[in-house]
Amino acid sequence: MIVAAFLRGMNLGNRRITNADLRAQFERLGFASVATFQAAGNVVFEAGEASESELVATIERGLEEGLGYAVPTLLRSEEELRAMAAAAPFPAADLAAAGKLQVLLLAEAPKSAARDAVLAHASDEDRLALGSRELFWLPSGRTTDSDLDLRAIEKQLPPGTMRTHGTIERLVAKHLASD
Repeated sequence: MIVAAFLRGMNLGNRRITNADLRAQFERLGFASVATFQAAGNVVFEAGEASESELVATIERGLEEGLGYAVPTLLRSEEELRAMAAAAPFPAADLAAAGKLQVLLLAEAPKSAARDAVLAHASDEDRLALGSRELFWLPSGRTTDSDLDLRAIEKQLPPGTMRTHGTIERLVAKHLASD
């Protein structure tokens, strides 16, 4: 089973790790065919038959022991990765006229009330759509120029970590190429 781990807070501030060292950490935990993608805590590996919760616990415990700090981890299966890469939550014309499509990967599906509360933050400048365990955000320009209150949104959702949709697409193209 091919799985991707998206690690929150990697290579920010004093939390610096090379891709080679990150691969070594995952190999030390017993994972095979480990590959990293970009320097933002994206790791693709073969996971065997363990459940998602078992994998998350193993990775988080192992990385904290190995690195000396907690590393929140979100996992996606090969099927989920392909679905995210293929997702088209907004019309193509809107994508062409806006900033980069962002994906907030969530640890679990948000409850109905949280979904409604989060989508209420959407505007013409900051479009929002929810997938099963993802929040898609299409800012009208750069994310740093947006008035969207991400902190308020993140408080309403399960824990998550953000990547661009392009990162997800490139990760899938590189590491999950069709046979």
